[in-house]
Amino acid sequence: MAAAAAGVSSPVCILVLGMAGSGKTALVQRLTAYLHSKNSPPYVINLDPAVHELPFPANIDIRDTVKYKEVMKQYPCLIRLICWTARTTNDHLGREGVDLHRYGLGPNGGIMTSLNLFATRFDQVMKFIEKRQSASQYVLIDTPGQIEVFTWSASGTIITEALASSFPSLVVYVMDTSRSTNPVTFMSNMLYACSILYKTKLPFIVAMNKTDIIDHSFAVEWMQDFEVFQDALNQEASYASNLTRSMSLVLDEFYSSLKVVGVSAIQGTGMEEFFEKVSSAVEEYEREYRPEYERLRKKMERAESQRQREQLDRLQQDMGPVPMENSPAGSGATNESTSGPSALILTRGTVEDEAPESDTDDIDHQETEESHEEPSFRTFLQEAKQRYSARSSH
Repeated sequence: MAAAAAGVSSPVCILVLGMAGSGKTALVQRLTAYLHSKNSPPYVINLDPAVHELPFPANIDIRDTVKYKEVMKQYPCLIRLICWTARTTNDHLGREGVDLHRYGLGPNGGIMTSLNLFATRFDQVMKFIEKRQSASQYVLIDTPGQIEVFTWSASGTIITEALASSFPSLVVYVMDTSRSTNPVTFMSNMLYACSILYKTKLPFIVAMNKTDIIDHSFAVEWMQDFEVFQDALNQEASYASNLTRSMSLVLDEFYSSLKVVGVSAIQGTGMEEFFEKVSSAVEEYEREYRPEYERLRKKMERAESQRQREQLDRLQQDMGPVPMENSPAGSGATNESTSGPSALILTRGTVEDEAPESDTDDIDHQETEESHEEPSFRTFLQEAKQRYSARSSH
């Protein structure tokens, strides 16, 4: 198993992504069945709120937390329309607000909103995974069919980074092999896979699914031999083929480091090779990605510490030194008078010989205020009498 091969005790998180209809859910079901047959049951998480039925048992199901259809019906999309109108009384433009309008969410908006709501509680999911890490070596995560909803949304980034910062994580991009026989379609899949790789910055595996329909050897040959791919493109006479021909040169470096495996979610072929790729991806994570995440975490901690020090310095500059009047003479009084506000704050409540506070301070302060208010009030009465007598004389 990958976790054992890498010598880690933490579970391996496998994020399954792919285009709609590529067979993501079917592949998760096959992986679950395979691991159960090896007496290594995985921890399965479903993040697709719009799926009707799951062909595998899910330990955490987003549908138990967020009701997708209710989100579409009840969650308002508030839009404030601002119109600019020229006023007839003057030459400048004025802004008038129009009433709020409520729009129901569509399918993609409902899925994205459901994921956003679920992401606000993903820290609880992390705690569940930590509790089960001794019982499950793998965490399988099935994502929504609309790949862009998860890949390019804030909730997808939050979930991916939360998992990758705590556990060995990798991305499995499921590709429909039967629909990629056209070189232009194949290049579109590879470009999307490349964008996800650089977006997630995690070990990446391309699982060419549906090899029971057509063998994936042609796609592997296209990736390894540029001339063969060019010969296939020569049969396509279109603007897209010319663009694909130029883009194929860019992806050579991407192909060289890409892990590719052919699988069949229906027949279950390719599972052994798939988990060999997973083992290699876990080793890559421990070797390259974990040090980077540790570096970023330490960098954030240093930045937070620096920010707190700067706030304390600004506080000291704003308050300045606090003189301690009526203090007994001696070296101790001198030290207290020259100490900054931070020393006073930190030592407050810990000085045992501090004199108890007296209520007379408030009383004296109140009398002092009244002593200043009485002359002002008398002056106000005198001025009022003078104004009244002046009006009466007229």
